[in-house]
Amino acid sequence: MKVAKFGGSSLATSTQLQKVINIIRADSKRKVIVVSAPGKRFSGDQKVTDLLIKYAQLVLAKEPVTEVQQQILARYQEIATGFDLPASEFQPISEHILNLPNQTYKNDAYLLDAFKAAGEDNNAKLIAAILNHLGVPSHYLSPSESGLVVSDQPGDAQVLEESYAKLATFKKSKTTLVIPGFFGYTENGDICTFSRGGSDITGAIFSRAFKAELYENFTDVNAIYAADPHIVPNPEPIDHLTFREMRELSYAGFSVFHDEALIPAIEGGISVRVKNTNQPTKPGTLISARKIYDAKKPISGIASDAGFLGIYIRKYLMNKQVGFVATILQILAKHHVSFEHIPSGIDDLTVIIRESELTPELEPKVLHDIREAIHPDDLRIIHNYALVMIVGEGIQDHIGMMAKATNSIAQSGVSIVTLDHGASPVSIMFGVREKDAQNTVRGLYKTFFKADK
Repeated sequence: MKVAKFGGSSLATSTQLQKVINIIRADSKRKVIVVSAPGKRFSGDQKVTDLLIKYAQLVLAKEPVTEVQQQILARYQEIATGFDLPASEFQPISEHILNLPNQTYKNDAYLLDAFKAAGEDNNAKLIAAILNHLGVPSHYLSPSESGLVVSDQPGDAQVLEESYAKLATFKKSKTTLVIPGFFGYTENGDICTFSRGGSDITGAIFSRAFKAELYENFTDVNAIYAADPHIVPNPEPIDHLTFREMRELSYAGFSVFHDEALIPAIEGGISVRVKNTNQPTKPGTLISARKIYDAKKPISGIASDAGFLGIYIRKYLMNKQVGFVATILQILAKHHVSFEHIPSGIDDLTVIIRESELTPELEPKVLHDIREAIHPDDLRIIHNYALVMIVGEGIQDHIGMMAKATNSIAQSGVSIVTLDHGASPVSIMFGVREKDAQNTVRGLYKTFFKADK
């Protein structure tokens, strides 16, 4: 049995949905279908989820909502009309959307989550109705019916471990299960959504619960590429990644998956294949626990992400002071600031933090507390960092990898601000100025991929 998840671009119109239905019919093992809300139909279009967020904001502001309600309903109506779905089958969807403001919510955060979840929820109802209408026996499986219980954290819910046993009872369903992604219900019966990549998380959860032979994630690209196509023209597709390679690449800026989205599948040992809804016969990219290492290709991919800063600290004999780093981390924790990396030397270190974590209001407070606590010889913040990462299972066994990478960056005319290697055997991270990030990626790609060609 396979779990197949379809993203918003795959479900944006009735034409796209027909492609999805053809994919479902093409493989009898695709018995569990996880769906997103309808996405963008064209550049400049709005996702249904974005319209629902706007809807929620208007309700909270006590402003008229008729126009946005009609915009949302029109998106679902186009899909229903494209398959000649009877009006009676569409009515529950219409009623749900129109009645969202009339429900009772604990607070604004729960209201927003309920509105956002309506995108996936109503799309699952609609697709199940269309499949039945076309003669494909299907069942809309809501999170409340399936027992998908999540933590009480609007916008950042986590699946509770006890959910898996409940979900597993639906594995032997004889009909195709159509499941809304992105949300679950708390023990108190409130809707809470997952974080970014929520529908991917739902697909991974059901893959683990059902012990699926494969989790297929259908999107609008033929594969995961070795570098961002917006930076490197026509980059190589990646045939096979390990889970830890995918996690490293996602963390460092790959947009295919949020870095936490596949955790349930990883925990369950379920392989994932990324495929294109528009070209489903192409092999895509397989992601699994292990792969056969190709010594000629030690690097699987190159990723970059901007929006970081570094707190640079220099203190003579720092290495002799017990608890030095712990003191700094305690100060960050006191101000609820999380850090990303801490590359260090004998007398200095740099704490890499996302710019969004250390706000302009917090910055002077954190610096003040660090000065008072450790009396550094030098303390300053360096803004506009970007992190560039090369990732590959072959890094740890490939002699001269660091020299090859740093030489490539130097030839690109880029100065390395900081470097981190050792914590992960499958990645090397380079800190550079944001303005140099794209040149760094291009230089590394030319070194590790173009040369092979």
